Formats: sequence, C-alpha cells, structure tokens
Amino acid sequence: MKLIKNVQVYAPQPQGKQDILLAGGEIIAMADHLDISEDALELEIIDGQGMIACPGFIDAHFHLLGGGGENGYQNRTPEVQLTDLTLAGVTTACGLLGTDGEGRDDVALIAKAHALDIEGISTYVYIGNYRLPVKTVTDSIIKDMMVIDKAIGIGEIAIADHRNGAPTLEQFTHAAADARVGGLLTGKAGVVNIHVGPGQSKLDLIFQALETTDIPIATFYPTHIGRSQELVDEALKFAEMGGVFDVTGSEDPDQTQALDGEIPFRKILRQVLDKGLNPTCITLTSDGQGSLPVFDAAGNFLRIGVASSRSLLIGVKEAVQREDIPLEIALQTVTSNVAQILKLQDKGSLKVGYDADILLLDPESLDIQTVIAKGQVMVENGEAIRFGTFEKA
Repeated sequence: MKLIKNVQVYAPQPQGKQDILLAGGEIIAMADHLDISEDALELEIIDGQGMIACPGFIDAHFHLLGGGGENGYQNRTPEVQLTDLTLAGVTTACGLLGTDGEGRDDVALIAKAHALDIEGISTYVYIGNYRLPVKTVTDSIIKDMMVIDKAIGIGEIAIADHRNGAPTLEQFTHAAADARVGGLLTGKAGVVNIHVGPGQSKLDLIFQALETTDIPIATFYPTHIGRSQELVDEALKFAEMGGVFDVTGSEDPDQTQALDGEIPFRKILRQVLDKGLNPTCITLTSDGQGSLPVFDAAGNFLRIGVASSRSLLIGVKEAVQREDIPLEIALQTVTSNVAQILKLQDKGSLKVGYDADILLLDPESLDIQTVIAKGQVMVENGEAIRFGTFEKA
C-alpha cells in the first residue's frame, strides 16, 4: 500500500489538498486526512507536500512499433522503450500502425502492447493502418474487437492524404460502421482514429459520412488537426456538431509553426475556449515514435527525428504558461477527455476505484517529479527507477 500525503489534487478538476491511498493498483481512498498505521500495513508514505497530483497521461496515438519509412528502409523509426513513456508521464498508451502495414502488422503491435503492459503501464491498440479496407487479424473488424481484448477501434485510417489508397465513401462508412458495431458488442469505444493529411479535402469524408449514414459522430476521432488554420476551422465546426478532435503535440511548437505552418496546441485550445465550446471536445496526443524530419533555420534538411510523448507535457505547460489557460482544462486534454472518447472507464481521473495512475508535478514549473502506474512507482525525483526488459538500469 502507498499513501500520498498532503498533495494538491487536480483530478483533473481541482480538489484541494488531500491524502490518496493506493492498493492493488487502484485508488482505494481519498480524503482531507487519512490516518493509517504505517507499521500495521507495511505502508509506504509518499510526501506530496508542495506538489500537484494529477492523473497519468493517456497518449491515444502512439506508434509503439515505430513509424516512418516513407524515405526508405533506413528511416524506419525504432520501437518505443518503457522509460520513453514513463519519463514523459504517460501511464496509458494506445498503439497503432501508420503508412506501413506490411513491414509491421497488428500481431506484432499487439505483442508489443502486451510487453509494455507486463513492464508496468496500460496499453490498447487500434486495428488496421492508413489504408482501406482494413487489414484485420481475424476475418472481420467486428470479430477482431470481440476476441482481441486490447482492440478498442480501428486506425489510423488516412483521409486527405496521397498515402491512403484513395478510399471511397462506401469503404470509409462500412469500416466505421463495423467499428461501431464491434464497440457495441464489446462495450468498447469502437472509434475510428483518423489521420487527417495535408490534402484539400480535409474533413470532407467525415462530414459526408455524418450526412449520409446514421453512424454517431462519437465514432469518428480525427487527429493531426493543427496542420493549418483552415483545418482547425473545420475541426471546430465538427466540435460544434458534438465531435471530439485531436491535436498532435510538438516538442518545439514555435519552430514547427515557423517551418511547417502548424498551429500550436495552445492556440487551438484557446480557440476552443474563445468560441465557447466545451473543452471536452479536444485532446492532445504525441504521434510518438513517428518520424519527424528536422530542418535548420534556413529550411535545409538535417536529419530524421522521432516524435516523443514529451510533447504532451510541453503542450500542457504552454497552454497554462503562455495562454493563461487553467491547469485543469489543459490537463483534461491528456487525461479525462481521452478516457471519455475511448471509454477507458477506470482511467483519466483521480477517483476512488480508478486505476492508480498518478503524476506528481512541481507546482511552479509543472515538471514531472513522480510517476505511478498501476500503483507502482516508475519515476522518482524526475528519474526512472523501473526499466523495460531491454533497458539498462
């Protein structure tokens, strides 16, 4: 058992100073003061005085096996290691495939997800990759979702992108309908994680699907929304209709904006709030282990970089420190909002009965000091103390 004492709780909504008791990988008690015998229960005390406690981050768009490869075999990015995630505050990761559904496949993705689960975090997967029809493990999307516990939907299905195989509206809606039915039969989200590329059609396929079918808007979960202001405007329209959209974070948002025209997450979140939309309509993910070309100030290619979950904390910090957005609103984009759209019922909040996925943050810098995943301390004083199987301690 572990007892976090005297910590300022953001659940992600602010709850004031509380004690949090953990056992069996869950939060079993929260109160202003918990008086428990340390000797009788072999209790570990964690001093939370002067710290903020918030839910562990959920990275809903992550290439667990690596991504890239469009510039040749040598540009295939590596698999993620446990501490790549935990040091970034990620206690739950949702894995997927992108352009490459041949050199990598869903069986390997599921195996990697199980490995990370054994090493200490929670994992889920989307079935498929950019192209339609979806390449499944069994003979159907619905059956995949029924027999593969970790499968919560399909993706990342690409639209507005030359790499997507030019899917038809019929292909797109049939796949979405199957994901929806798979979700109904299993109690899972049944979402379609949708890669929105730089093409001119933007969200057209989603809007057409909503106009011509009865598939609920919650089935569609578009990402990479920051590519342009025009795409942001379409996403805000989608949110006004009741949808949830996702923004891909960056470790250097200003440079990304200057070189690629990307709209930083903080500015998109500000637009959501200024339009009076419910902030539950937006999430932030990393596209982790995806390939990132790196350029110098003159725009000359230097090397291929790798996307990281570190962009999540950077996005939260920038929203708070540069846009004066309340911490609880910034936090919910990587915690409770994600849990809600993905139907992760025991994730994303600090509540009794929920999984003990907890971060302790410095209240001034918002830097991560402690990471607890499924009740186990993974990071302490900003340093990893638990490592993956092939990582050096």
